[in-house]
Amino acid sequence: QEVMDGSRFQFVNNSVVDVRKAMGFRNLDTYCVAPIALRSPQGLVENAVNYNYWAVGLDCCSKALGDFHCGDVDVPSAHDGLRVLREDHRSFFRLAVQQAEAAYSVRAEHPVFVYWSRNATAEMNFFQEEGYKYYLVGMLAHFGWQMLAVAVISAAFSKARHL
Repeated sequence: QEVMDGSRFQFVNNSVVDVRKAMGFRNLDTYCVAPIALRSPQGLVENAVNYNYWAVGLDCCSKALGDFHCGDVDVPSAHDGLRVLREDHRSFFRLAVQQAEAAYSVRAEHPVFVYWSRNATAEMNFFQEEGYKYYLVGMLAHFGWQMLAVAVISAAFSKARHL
């Protein structure tokens, strides 16, 4: 519970998405989840009873065992996670986790949903740049609209004054 307010996570190098315990919940889109586990020194994925971190994605899994290809799960150097912020998605990811809990006899008391990534900082920077672009376009469009409104009103008052 001490990281419930985190937004960007950097997991240890032996962290891996356990695709063997992947699950998908279908509601128009397929909400895919797989627990983040540790790899042993021998290279095996360690089984745990409780999984708090889950890699997630939309429409990137199927009902086939081990079919989970969300984010950078296939990239061995990926060890970052970017927190899911959309509240409307979290409830469906939670339902998928509940299905995984029942199917694989695991627990997830306080699941944290992340998009698995090789570089979460770069993704956050991309989102920030996109936000600035949309802000700038919005400001320019609003400025243009205001200029047009002032020109139309000025022309209307100019004609009304001459009558």
